[in-house]
Amino acid sequence: MARFEPPRRLTRRSFLAVAAIGVSAGAPSQIDDILARIKAPVFPSRDFEITKFGAVADGEKPCTEAIRKAIAACTQAGGGRVVVPRGTFLTGAIHLTSNVNLHLADGARLAFSRDPKDYLPLVFTRFEGTECMNYSPFLYAFEQTNVAITGPGTLDGQADDEHWWSWKKRAERKQLVAMGDKNAPVSERVFGEGRYLRPNFIQPYRSKNILIEGITIVNSPMWEINPVLCRNVTVRGVNISSHGPNNDGCDPECCTDTLVEDCVFDTGDDCIAIKSGRNQDGRRVNAPCENLVIRGCTMKDGHGGVSIGSEVSGNVRNVFIEHCEMSSPHLERALRIKSNSYRGGTVENVVFRNIKVGQVSDAVVQIDLYYEEGPGGPYNPTVRNVTIEDVTCNKSKYGLHFRGYESAPIRDVRVEHCRFNNVAEPMVIENVKGLTLEDVSQNGKPLHS
Repeated sequence: MARFEPPRRLTRRSFLAVAAIGVSAGAPSQIDDILARIKAPVFPSRDFEITKFGAVADGEKPCTEAIRKAIAACTQAGGGRVVVPRGTFLTGAIHLTSNVNLHLADGARLAFSRDPKDYLPLVFTRFEGTECMNYSPFLYAFEQTNVAITGPGTLDGQADDEHWWSWKKRAERKQLVAMGDKNAPVSERVFGEGRYLRPNFIQPYRSKNILIEGITIVNSPMWEINPVLCRNVTVRGVNISSHGPNNDGCDPECCTDTLVEDCVFDTGDDCIAIKSGRNQDGRRVNAPCENLVIRGCTMKDGHGGVSIGSEVSGNVRNVFIEHCEMSSPHLERALRIKSNSYRGGTVENVVFRNIKVGQVSDAVVQIDLYYEEGPGGPYNPTVRNVTIEDVTCNKSKYGLHFRGYESAPIRDVRVEHCRFNNVAEPMVIENVKGLTLEDVSQNGKPLHS
């Protein structure tokens, strides 16, 4: 049986100020409840080294079968660690099972095959918020309990402009979205060979008690860490450097109780993106992403430091982001909330506090309901109860950039104790009701509601 240990460092005192903000998710009792539920699994002290099952560290001989045998032996024994020792091991898809910790030792490198056939058979998965049958994610766990991937070793997806990333221009994304919007059975949404939907790197699906800790991730084909419909997820001390298209760092999707802490993100897309399904398929599944704590992280390159959306059709609520540092001329925004009138969804109870931003190329905080398709669709999004507190930025195009619809205004945004310096443009505030600015300045001059 797995044992549990409490999460580090986060206490009720860490969020005491939230109670005074008036955000419903910030009530001290609710915060305590969220944090008490986020517990990382601990595994039996049994090791199964993959070299004892035939794996060879030459970076050329496929080790997929040896790794699968080690996982099976670990599971049969009642759980423990499957250890990747120092060296480079070539592998295809790895499917993790309950009570297994895949541990990459210091100097260990799992290099993932560039041959798409090594990610067959197709599995039940999601691609950008729509369910389908597609290539297996590189590391996948379906309906499992107590699963971990730990470091300090490296996961190398070996993606580049010739492998995986070039698929973006050929991907049949519109066909998949159309099938989702028509409620086609997932069993009929068969993609894979010839359809060019890239697999995600790490995807636990419908699982609980997940720990991803200490690893380095490089060269991913697509999103790096994408827990879907999971409960009790901890992502801690992970270092991600991957600059391909759609290379989001961590995308919790329809998850409940998630902690992301002390990670470094240097990505080709959003560093962290919180999601809950796309369009009609997200409404069909109807599962929110809720109760998330993001703290102590460093964001470098990316479209957003923390983004919520754009796939939020199943709703997002109760998101707490604090004590992060974000800066790069290639980081576009610090906090971004994005949706449109086809994705819809409700985003509510978001707290963004104690954030230090060196520079971003666009807005420090953006709430954008004009993303991609924009207005005119049948599902107006709702954004409400957002608090921005103790945020500083030394360089940006905009401090605040909020654009709601006249028919669906952004509601109840509180910005306090913020300093936006070296800002090129005036703030943009369109269709916002209940905006409060308290002790906020831009280029040394106070801003008023």
